Amino acid sequence: MAPVAREAHVDRMLRPVHRWVWADRDRRVRKLLAFAEVETDGGRDILRAAEITPDPLLRRLYLAHAIDELHHGVLFRERGAALLRTRSTSAATLFSGNPLPGGHGLDDLSIEGEPDHRLLAFLHVAEKSAAGRFTIYRDMVDDDPSTRAIFEEILRDEVFHMNYTYTQLARIAPRTYRRHVWWARATRMWNRYVRVAAALGNVIGTLMLAVIYFVLLPPFAWLARRAARREPPGWAPISARADAAPTSQY
Repeated sequence: MAPVAREAHVDRMLRPVHRWVWADRDRRVRKLLAFAEVETDGGRDILRAAEITPDPLLRRLYLAHAIDELHHGVLFRERGAALLRTRSTSAATLFSGNPLPGGHGLDDLSIEGEPDHRLLAFLHVAEKSAAGRFTIYRDMVDDDPSTRAIFEEILRDEVFHMNYTYTQLARIAPRTYRRHVWWARATRMWNRYVRVAAALGNVIGTLMLAVIYFVLLPPFAWLARRAARREPPGWAPISARADAAPTSQY
């Protein structure tokens, strides 16, 4: 039996954050335009997978999947542009709602040379995650019926993508499909951990440099200036040493 979409526990806990992100119209536009880029890039990658797969059935399914993803990119881009045209001014926001790269897409997988079972497992995990997220995002834009309708349309496609990838994975790898799904999920979680660690390291490094510059360096600069004031101006005479070599330049 194919799985159905449901919200992840983390996403349910982060619902207030999602609501805060989508409540701002400028962040909403940025999110929609970012989704457009991700969906379009994913569609190109899946189209390439349709070209290189030796399985005729997967070729047709990949092609339909790629068309859906490219259509999603158009929907997100057009809606983002429509919302952008309604804004008379562009207000700056401190947080765009996309703190880390990646997410729903094929940024963690190279299409070339990958077997179908690995691609299907990765697509299934990515589409399942996207379906759960889009379920939340649909509820966050109740004040925007047009955007909500787009999420509802895309969510139906994402559920189909999630189900067909699972079914086809079970068909081509009937004994190991669960292990492939587990490995794809673990790989995705590891890549997210690496991105979070990199972002956290960047923040910590910036804070440490700020502490060094504004807390530790000022006392040393003050001591250096104080010592410089005690130094006599001009050249300092060097006393002649009795044991100095007469031919030495010093």
